[in-house]
Amino acid sequence: MLRTWIGPLLLIVICSAMLAVGFNLFLVPLQLLSGGLSGISMIVSYFTRWQISTLYLLSNLPVIVWGLITIGRKFIILSVVSVILTTWFLRLLPAYPIVEDHILAAVTGGVLIGIASGLSLRAGGSTGGFDIIGSILMRNRDFPLGMLLFALNGLVIIALGYFKRDWDLALYSMLSIFITGKVLDTIHTRYLKVTVFIITHRKNELLERLMQLRRGVTIMRTEGAYTRKEQHMLMTVTTRYDLVSLQQLIRTTDPDAFVNIVETAAIMGSFRRS
Repeated sequence: MLRTWIGPLLLIVICSAMLAVGFNLFLVPLQLLSGGLSGISMIVSYFTRWQISTLYLLSNLPVIVWGLITIGRKFIILSVVSVILTTWFLRLLPAYPIVEDHILAAVTGGVLIGIASGLSLRAGGSTGGFDIIGSILMRNRDFPLGMLLFALNGLVIIALGYFKRDWDLALYSMLSIFITGKVLDTIHTRYLKVTVFIITHRKNELLERLMQLRRGVTIMRTEGAYTRKEQHMLMTVTTRYDLVSLQQLIRTTDPDAFVNIVETAAIMGSFRRS
């Protein structure tokens, strides 16, 4: 049980440190935004001089509670660890500009934050804020999470330009947030679908485990052209994000199963089993 948590927790620690580096060494010194609740925390900090770390922690508390009710325990535990560690790293690392050029700061900061957010989601958690909100919305609809977060961040960008009276900063921040979204979608490919065809002699055992994944499964009778023996083919649609766990499930249940995996361009109808 403990071993299953060690890897994700180590990854969350690394991502939290990476997030703090993106904030305090690239975005905050030049008063750029990262988007999401962290971006809102930055705006408030720029005007009030309150610590971003404290604002970041406080703004995430209600979203974490919502996620605990909606998503589940493991996701929220890892997200809470991420938020706490990020808060600590933000206090530990002084805000110091490594580069003076706004474009370089926006691009580098966006890449670091996108990698940290994407790897946190791959670990089973999140960096908090809009990541949790996006993950909640994705439970019913599947689309690129990064682009969803970019849309949610539009209001934050407009707020920065309006209150600071500096639309250059708003546009540089938009560049940073856009890059974060693209990097996030490259790493977190949960919305990309694949169709898996499984030919097996252990239909009942495999079907019982597949039904626990909250995916629909179709059963078809087949016959081997060479052996003339009757078999069963199970067909299911899953995401690239969940494909590794599905492959492990098949290997442990029926190591002799023949599996064909094809990329799915689009689907219609209900994707998840209720």
